[in-house]
Amino acid sequence: MNIEERKKREREANHKRLGIFPANYIHLKKAIVSNRGQYETVVPLEDSIVTEVTATLQEWASLWKQLYVKHKVDLFYKLRHVMNELIDLRRQLLSGHLTQDQVREVKRHITVRLDWGNEHLGLDLVPRKDFEVVDSDQISVSDLYKMHLSSRQSVQQSTSQVDTMRPRHGETCRMPVPHHFFLSLKSFTYNTIGEDTDVFFSLYDMREGKQISERFLVRLNKNGGPRNPEKIERMCALFTDLSSKDMKRDLYIVAHVIRIGRMLLNDSKKGPAHLHYRRPYGCAVLSILDVLQSLTELKEEKDFVLKVYTCNNESEWSQIHENIIRKSSAKYSAPSASHGLIISLQLLRGDMEQIRRENPMIFNRGLAITRKLGFPDVIMPGDIRNDLYLTLEKGDFERGGKSVQKNIEVTMYVLYADGEILKDCISLGSGEPNRSSYHSFVLYHSNSPRWGEIIKLPIPIDRFRGSHLRFEFRHCSTKDKGEKKLFGFAFSPLMRDDGTTLSDDIHELYVYKCDENSTFNNHALYLGLPCCKEDYNGCPNIPSSLIFQRSTKESFFISTQLSSTKLTQNVDLLALLKWKAFPDRIMDILGRLRHVSGEEIVKFLQDILDTLFVILDDNTEKYGLLVFQSLVFIINLLRDIKYFHFRPVMDTYIQKHFAGALAYKELIRCLKWYMDCSAELIRQDHIQEAMRALEYLFKFIVQSRILYSRATCGMEEEQFRSSIQELFQSIRFVLSLDSRNSETLLFTQAALLNSFPTIFDELLQMFTVQEVAEFVRGTLGSMPSTVHIGQSMDVVKLQSIARTVDSRLFSFSESRRILLPVVLHHIHLHLRQQKELLICSGILGSIFSIVKTSSLEADVMEEVEMMVESLLDVLLQTLLTIMSKSHAQEAGEYVSCLLSLLRQMCDTHYQHLLDNFQSKDELKEFLLKIFCVFRNLMKMSVFPRDWMVMRLLTSNIIVTTVQYLSSALHKNFTETDFDFKVWNSYFSLAVLFINQPSLQLEIITSAKRKKILDKYGDMRVMMAYELFSMWQNLGEHKIHFIPGMIGPFLGVTLVPQPEVRNIMIPIFHDMMDWEQRKNGNFKQVEAELIDKLDSMVSEGKGDESYRELFGLLLLEKVEQETWRETGISFVTSVTRLMERLLDYRDCMKGEETENKKIGCTVNLMNFYKSEINKEEMYIRYIHKLCDMHLQAENYTEAAFTLLLYCELLQWEERPLREFLHYPAQTEWQRKEGLCRKIIHYFNKGKSWEFGIPLCRELACQYESLYDYQSLSWIRKMEASYYDNIMEQQRLEPEFFRVGFYGRKFPFFLRNKEYVCRGHDYERLEAFQQRMLSEFPQAVAMQHPNHPDDAILQCDAQYLQIYAVTPIPDYVDVLQMDRVPDRVKSFYRVNNVRKFRYDRPFHKGPKDKENEFKSLWIERTTLTLTHSLPGISRWFEVERRELVEVSPLENAIQVVENKNQELRALISQYQHKQVQGNINLLSMCLNGVIDAAVNGGIARYQEAFFDKDYITKHPGDAEKITQLKELMQEQVHVLGVGLAVHEKFVHPEMRPLHKKLIDQFQMMRASLYHEFPGLDKLSPACSGSSTPRGNVLASHSPMSPESIKMTHRHSPMNLMGTGRHSSSSLSSHASSEAGNVVMLGDSSMGEAPEDLYHHMQLAYPNPRYQGSVTNVSVLSSSQASPSSSSLSSTHSAPSQMITSAPSSARDKYRHAREMMLLLPTHRDRPSSAMYPAAILENGQLPNFQRALFQQVVGSCKPCSDPNLSVAEKGHYSLHFDAFHHPLGDTPPALPARTLRKSPLHPIPASPTSPQSGLDGSNSTLSGSASSGVSSLSESNFGHSSEAPPRTDTMDSMPSQAWNADEDLEPPYLPVHYSLSESAVLDSIKAQPCRSHSAPGCVIPQDPMDPPALPPKPYHSRLPALEHEEGVLLRDDADRPRGLHRKASLPPGSAKEEQARLAWEHGRGEQ
Repeated sequence: MNIEERKKREREANHKRLGIFPANYIHLKKAIVSNRGQYETVVPLEDSIVTEVTATLQEWASLWKQLYVKHKVDLFYKLRHVMNELIDLRRQLLSGHLTQDQVREVKRHITVRLDWGNEHLGLDLVPRKDFEVVDSDQISVSDLYKMHLSSRQSVQQSTSQVDTMRPRHGETCRMPVPHHFFLSLKSFTYNTIGEDTDVFFSLYDMREGKQISERFLVRLNKNGGPRNPEKIERMCALFTDLSSKDMKRDLYIVAHVIRIGRMLLNDSKKGPAHLHYRRPYGCAVLSILDVLQSLTELKEEKDFVLKVYTCNNESEWSQIHENIIRKSSAKYSAPSASHGLIISLQLLRGDMEQIRRENPMIFNRGLAITRKLGFPDVIMPGDIRNDLYLTLEKGDFERGGKSVQKNIEVTMYVLYADGEILKDCISLGSGEPNRSSYHSFVLYHSNSPRWGEIIKLPIPIDRFRGSHLRFEFRHCSTKDKGEKKLFGFAFSPLMRDDGTTLSDDIHELYVYKCDENSTFNNHALYLGLPCCKEDYNGCPNIPSSLIFQRSTKESFFISTQLSSTKLTQNVDLLALLKWKAFPDRIMDILGRLRHVSGEEIVKFLQDILDTLFVILDDNTEKYGLLVFQSLVFIINLLRDIKYFHFRPVMDTYIQKHFAGALAYKELIRCLKWYMDCSAELIRQDHIQEAMRALEYLFKFIVQSRILYSRATCGMEEEQFRSSIQELFQSIRFVLSLDSRNSETLLFTQAALLNSFPTIFDELLQMFTVQEVAEFVRGTLGSMPSTVHIGQSMDVVKLQSIARTVDSRLFSFSESRRILLPVVLHHIHLHLRQQKELLICSGILGSIFSIVKTSSLEADVMEEVEMMVESLLDVLLQTLLTIMSKSHAQEAGEYVSCLLSLLRQMCDTHYQHLLDNFQSKDELKEFLLKIFCVFRNLMKMSVFPRDWMVMRLLTSNIIVTTVQYLSSALHKNFTETDFDFKVWNSYFSLAVLFINQPSLQLEIITSAKRKKILDKYGDMRVMMAYELFSMWQNLGEHKIHFIPGMIGPFLGVTLVPQPEVRNIMIPIFHDMMDWEQRKNGNFKQVEAELIDKLDSMVSEGKGDESYRELFGLLLLEKVEQETWRETGISFVTSVTRLMERLLDYRDCMKGEETENKKIGCTVNLMNFYKSEINKEEMYIRYIHKLCDMHLQAENYTEAAFTLLLYCELLQWEERPLREFLHYPAQTEWQRKEGLCRKIIHYFNKGKSWEFGIPLCRELACQYESLYDYQSLSWIRKMEASYYDNIMEQQRLEPEFFRVGFYGRKFPFFLRNKEYVCRGHDYERLEAFQQRMLSEFPQAVAMQHPNHPDDAILQCDAQYLQIYAVTPIPDYVDVLQMDRVPDRVKSFYRVNNVRKFRYDRPFHKGPKDKENEFKSLWIERTTLTLTHSLPGISRWFEVERRELVEVSPLENAIQVVENKNQELRALISQYQHKQVQGNINLLSMCLNGVIDAAVNGGIARYQEAFFDKDYITKHPGDAEKITQLKELMQEQVHVLGVGLAVHEKFVHPEMRPLHKKLIDQFQMMRASLYHEFPGLDKLSPACSGSSTPRGNVLASHSPMSPESIKMTHRHSPMNLMGTGRHSSSSLSSHASSEAGNVVMLGDSSMGEAPEDLYHHMQLAYPNPRYQGSVTNVSVLSSSQASPSSSSLSSTHSAPSQMITSAPSSARDKYRHAREMMLLLPTHRDRPSSAMYPAAILENGQLPNFQRALFQQVVGSCKPCSDPNLSVAEKGHYSLHFDAFHHPLGDTPPALPARTLRKSPLHPIPASPTSPQSGLDGSNSTLSGSASSGVSSLSESNFGHSSEAPPRTDTMDSMPSQAWNADEDLEPPYLPVHYSLSESAVLDSIKAQPCRSHSAPGCVIPQDPMDPPALPPKPYHSRLPALEHEEGVLLRDDADRPRGLHRKASLPPGSAKEEQARLAWEHGRGEQ
């Protein structure tokens, strides 16, 4: 065990010692570790830019992914590319294989990409210097500001970083960067030459028409390879020294191809094979401009193919390249497509040394340096060159007696003075060795050849003098011998007799005749001859007996160009250099120096300067002034931009070659004389030139004195010093002159001031720093003030001061102490007068930069003190002025200057500053200024948002300054001298500071936050402590800032920084306390806090933790006060307000649904009204809520919302101020406008009943003011609303109860239940889906039980949703006899505050045989806080009541409702309100009778008529009797229904009718034992053999008592009659209008809900008791349990007839099911019309098919028949068995009539004398289907014979369901049996009645229910009863009159006649 234990410990120890990665996978970076331990800091020892790239890429990574998520795909891919580039560049840096220049270039690329990415990602700008990130602590704020500007420009330009620092004096200006082209010939592809070739490459300027470079020669053999094998892969050249200007020229690379071979390429006979001639072959060109862009971007070699063209005419060979460039295609041709030169090009930049370093491989390839013709832009010393470029231009030669022209070849030699041919002094082109002779190419048969060939002559300088060129001309014969016959020559010396070289020009040389026998051994024989015309003029006496005679008809032209640093072509310059040869011409020679070109002077600069100083030493007095002027001319020449870069040559000369030890005396004397003359001379050009040359004059003076002092050991020192002092006196004299009236003098002073700062460095070599500083101070002090000089001079003066500050002199603290006062004086004057602000800011920036750099020196304290005294106040004033004008750039400059100064100040400076104020007023003014500047600095965008480094540094300086100044504020302005303005300014500044966006660290990345906190800490906390401390120092003066500072302080506490909140929240307790002391309450604090809290939280400030902390801290403070109760109440209210405001904000800012936003707004609005009584805030939120409703198109709710504001106003003339969008107006006017707007919204929401009272209110006001025009308008409006109520269709909404459970819901919803008013056509599933989409995290509860505490307190969201039934408040309206159903329909679903829903359950043991015995109903009634509709679509449940309904009571309600439904439906058919199609009645009867036979009421008999039940429930005796009576009534009603069915049944449906009769008998038989008198009521129905006509003969009309019974036992039956549903499909079974329920054959299920469903399906809910289309079919089947039991009373849609729950339809197919389909809404898919459950093998059952055909064929839009098509927006069933031709239709029905007929009794049989089947068109009240009022009137045509069916499923037209067509069928022709006049008389005889009584009216006198239902109104309207009785008795003899108003519309009279005639005809039958 011990061994194992030891091994285990060793393994553990090893695990601790070893890492998880293999060692060879780890690379340890070198780093510096500081503060070792838990909080150690590790800084890697790598290039800082590598570290930055690493950190930046990590930061970009997360942001880069977000770009894809936000669909910024373009930036996503760009950034990915840049990130990959950065990774590659970082790898290159880390490799360590780069040269310094390459490292710099890589860093430049990295910084450009880093800055680009940061800008596009919205990150901070990084200030840099030399590609390195700068440390803001190490530089001044001014320099930091300039670096930010520079970095911004580099980002915008994507160019290399420029140095932001002002260049100090002595820094050499940057050289212009030369460009170089690297060219390499890869191959020359040709297949027809077969000879050696020379290819010459050169650069050609097309615009100037000349070659600008030497030629690069490549010699190729006949195979296309290099003639020299060593040249393989080494045929390359570098064209050097191209300037930026050259790169903009129209340059071409031109390649001339010269073949070496026979005279004629394709003729072997022309010339012998052994003789080779240089013959032109072809040319190729490439435009540099076309390829420059690609070369610049690529930065490596790129290949190009140059096509070679041949010349059509050799005489134009010299111009072939121009012809090709101009595309003169007639002059050249392409011999073959394969002829081409393949070259590669690369563009290089930099001087030659840099190119060699960076591209060593190029130079290892035998690179041929090909120079530019002439000098480059900069000629550097040591660049020795002596090249003569000679161009063979052309020749004109005689034919010489030949028939053809000559083939002329020119041979050239360079010969020295002694006749020797100079070796290797001729170069055909770079890349090949020099040669001693040159042979031109031969142009075939051309006596006037044009060559244009350039030859370079690199002749040594020592051989140049005396050398000459000889040109020999030969004719090349093409005969067999191939002789080259010499026929002439020409020559030209290289230097003239005066020592100048051949001028750069075209020279025409004389041609001298000679032959092969002529000898040139004695060159003197021809050198004595004139070579050209100029030479001939110089030699007039030439003997004619010489050997060589000039050919006067022949000429030869050459041109030359000299590029030499040692030879000159200028006579005057040569005379100066050789002045000793012409001592008497010295004055003239010095005077002519000005006319020598600058190029010649700079070439011989050292020689010229040596000569001038030798002449000066030779005779100072005589030549002194001329030498001085020449020296000034040369110095100023170097100021020219062309020669500016030659200044180093001058510097080198002065330092190393200058030897004029005595020159200083004369130079000082001349300079002083110039100065002294400036006041007198009118022309001062020479003086101004001397002033401009001051720098180099002093260089010469100082160097001369040093040489003299060195030679004489310091002799004459005092004389030198005194002469310098005198010179400065002269300088001060010149500057002190008043130049306002002399422009010449002004220029002189300006030239002097510009040059003056350049002499400081030279003086420092001879004088101490203090002495030089004194010189400078005296000079600067001598300048006149800004008042006495013009603006231009002002600028020059400031520029001179700026250069002084930038000079090396100013960097010494000793000199600064002397110079700073005078510099500050001048700046102070300019700032006071607001002049030249940008220059002044530059000077100040330089001063602060120097002071920051020197901050370790002790003298800096004194300098800062000087600047504070001189500048601080004027800087503040300047900044205030600039900020008021919004000059951003100037503001930035001066802000950086101010911050630099404040940053340099320490305790001592602040103390001195504050002590120096003479009075408190001065101190107050200063404090107000600096606080104002700081505030503006934070409010204005002086620094862009991404300048985070600058912003943080600014904040740090401000908080430091405020800490210093706050003590002075407290000390001087607190007690008796309290000054509100200063304190208020201070507090405003502190508040602004803490709220700065740049200081909100919570919104930035953690890495960036850590970096800021490490460097500065959280500056908000620092300022908060300062603010709190100053508040406490206020004492009793705090009351002055109540309530003014409550809002600002509240904004500070809302900053999401816990420490700031802890510091600042207690201030509110302090404010409450002080106001309580003063006023006895803190109403002001309360009001202001609530106002500001609302606006600030809505802006996004504050959070839940703030709410908790606010309450906690203040309650803790308030607990200790005497006024604790009011304090606690106030704090609690504010905390609750915050809770609601935060919920409101979260809803508004998120993509929340309108419902959540509206609910949140209502919650907050009510809080303002009820709890804290803030009327203005309440009104604001009223309008916000109204706008939300309008946006959601909730117009009714918007009207109710606006009504809240309207109710706050009175009809008074009190003026109201401007508020929200309301103008200033009287209260009456505002209320009137509101009323009109509310009425308009009620109209849009179709809630006209709510708008009518407002119309009346407005009418009353208009009437009182006699404003009849407005009164007329409002009365018409009111009338139109009445019309709309009666005519327009309105949808009845569904209502849903929603429970929100769990702590994750917003506060206003949490653990509460609401009832919501659904949208149009919205059913339960749609509503539930909508709620779940609004709360995507929520879970839907699947049961209706109340949740337990676990759910209520959990951190989740649970939704409990089910449908509820409204319980209307206006029951009296619904019970009134004459109220139209459309009116009742409105009151059933509006102004509803109570809702209920039922839940079935079994109580006690369940009887398996009959579950009805134990099936109870749990009925829950919900009471809301407000009625619906209201200001919201949902309101909270205020109270819930739960009642249990016994099984017996439930059975009574079910049977009672079914009876009422049957009576209404039968009445409609009796009175012809439903035309011929009786399918609806068939199905309804079948459902009740079939259910009664197979179960239905039989189950009720078993359950409740059982002796055991009666014995056990003695108290239910009355209810059992009531149930029996209802069953008896049902038998009566069914009998009447069968009689009506018999009358109208279609022949095809007779089998169904017979089946119904049979089942009715079975039903009666089943009830016989319970009701022994039942058979007496209808004996005709006792047997199946009873004749059809007598089936129901014994039935008598229903009595009012039976009607009364319906009402008495169903108090709820009025509440839901005839609802017109607007919802979508529910998952529950329904008793809603339009449902046919299909039940299977299975036995009853176990679940009580299922049983309840069956019961409800058989006998629907009382809410729907009167629905015409509510047909239920019960069989002995049962549906399966519902998948959801949330609502047992929820209805299915009226468009879709469905069975019990959907799961039942899915599980079972019923053998006996019937389906009634309604036309669907146009948006509903057609599949909804044809459920699969009705099919048998794809076909409908026969009976169902026949029924279905009738139903479908006769469907029409469900609307008032008098409405237009556009108004028929919803569908129901309208039955009509007859279709007629359109032409035979009777007149149309009137648009609308209020005429209603009284309710007629249901007759006992069709043949009864009292039968009402023939004439009555009335119906029971409340029997409207789907919103169609049953009280509206219809006319029906009828025929004794049924017409053939044309509307079966097969033949049904496709447009049968089209909502856009009026599908109302026409009528058949009517047969009149009476004359029209008789009919009209009968109509006129009828009394008028405006409304019919509803079928549910309770009679006045109570009596036992009779056997048959009596006529209505028998007790209330006796006269009418009598009249109706007469009508009924005489019914067989004449038609009945029609009850209508006297004002019947014209169109309706004929309809009445038609109908009455039909009735009369039926009566006769």
